[in-house]
Amino acid sequence: MKMSNLTSFHPDYFLLMGIPGLEDSHLLLSIPFCIMYIFTLLGNSILLLIISSNESLHQPMYMFIMMLAVSDILLSSSAVPKTLCIFWFKYGIISFNGCLTQVFFIHLNFVTESAVLLTMAYDRYSAIYHPLTYSATLTSSFIRKTVIMAISRSFCLVTPFVFLLNRLPYQQSNVIEHTYCEHMSMARLATADILVNAVYGLVIAACTSGVDIILIAVSYIVIIRAVLRIPSTEARVKTFNTCVSHICVIFLFYTPAFFTFIAYRVGYKNSKVHILLANLYVVVPPMMNPIIYGVKIKEIRQRIFHIFARVKPGDLNASRFQKKG
Repeated sequence: MKMSNLTSFHPDYFLLMGIPGLEDSHLLLSIPFCIMYIFTLLGNSILLLIISSNESLHQPMYMFIMMLAVSDILLSSSAVPKTLCIFWFKYGIISFNGCLTQVFFIHLNFVTESAVLLTMAYDRYSAIYHPLTYSATLTSSFIRKTVIMAISRSFCLVTPFVFLLNRLPYQQSNVIEHTYCEHMSMARLATADILVNAVYGLVIAACTSGVDIILIAVSYIVIIRAVLRIPSTEARVKTFNTCVSHICVIFLFYTPAFFTFIAYRVGYKNSKVHILLANLYVVVPPMMNPIIYGVKIKEIRQRIFHIFARVKPGDLNASRFQKKG
């Protein structure tokens, strides 16, 4: 293995192998990956276009959906293009600094998206539990501060990953059995003790996603209690329905990430399954989120119909009224 610096023992490059054991199926696997990535870019771009171009949607809930869409595009784009290069061209070479950069952006976007999901839970909590003060609480200033805090938290907590990996010597293999560079997959190639990396990764996961999940759960416990106190069944269903899309997104985002995290810590032996799961959380949630919001939120759904059918939302309602008449 060629060394670029004998004092730091860093290789010139790493070789990403894709999915070990499924090399013959890489071209076939590239089809769903490519389709999902295209839908991710298209769906989230449409969400951004619809919300940004309609002043009536410049409300906290939709602003947070925009934040989620941007985070989804960046998270997926941090990993999928390189994965497709491996599947299509068998080109898995990535420079040492390029690998560190990919680690940084994948983890940065993941932590940021977790913060956005927590903020969206707070938005629903405020709208349902404190409806009278909702507008006064979730102001434009609050949203700006939320964006700054989410990005700052992610940057400050993820940046040490780069330094922890950069300090390690890599004197043996430079082959990463993965489709993209990930903190622990890179650290395991080091020829030194990686206990600090493992502990720091565990602490960060607990302090970010772990805390976020707990706070989201607490928010929804309070929300459910508030909804159950509403006397009208129809009103209860309508109120809780505003949370369904967010709950679906939460499960889609955290479930594959949780299993991937556990697989690394317990030393799961089936690398094929493990790597497939690791790819799920960078491609499936970003693809599904705009679909979920497009289906469940009436205002977004109507404007999607307007874009593709060139029919105004008002005309849709008028035509329905005429049919009923």
